[in-house]
Amino acid sequence: MTRRLPVALEPTLESFAPFGTLIERPAAAGSRQFYSNWLGGTGLAPVFHVNHIPPVTLPTTVGKLERHPHAAQCFVPLDVSRYLVTVAGSMGDGRPDLDAMRSYILPGSLGVIYAPGVWHAGASVLDRTGAFAVLMWRGANNDDVFIDIEPVQLISEGASR
Repeated sequence: MTRRLPVALEPTLESFAPFGTLIERPAAAGSRQFYSNWLGGTGLAPVFHVNHIPPVTLPTTVGKLERHPHAAQCFVPLDVSRYLVTVAGSMGDGRPDLDAMRSYILPGSLGVIYAPGVWHAGASVLDRTGAFAVLMWRGANNDDVFIDIEPVQLISEGASR
């Protein structure tokens, strides 16, 4: 039987903190918000690319997760209506904690930074095709870890598990 996970609405900074941070525009015009402390790493070099992603509809299924043990990964929407962010922490043996997996819908006005080592699903956009600018640091061996998981169906908030 496929596990079902309700997709929550937009996360708060506090609820997303175990997985990374949200990228928000500053409240006051003319001000800046820095996220540099999330990025970089010893012996790593920045890599910047743009993803063009076809849309999915809910319900949708996640069957693979990834993590980057040595570097954070930053996604900044360029042309996105809404998108899904699905994250999980790690258990003691390093595998994803699927019982604590969370999935959120974010508006195209918020970006996300996954902390190093956080398990996450690939980028998924809702409503229409979308594009993200992606920034991360590379250079460490084995910094792209992928794992197949028992399928998890992401369903609309309020549906039963």
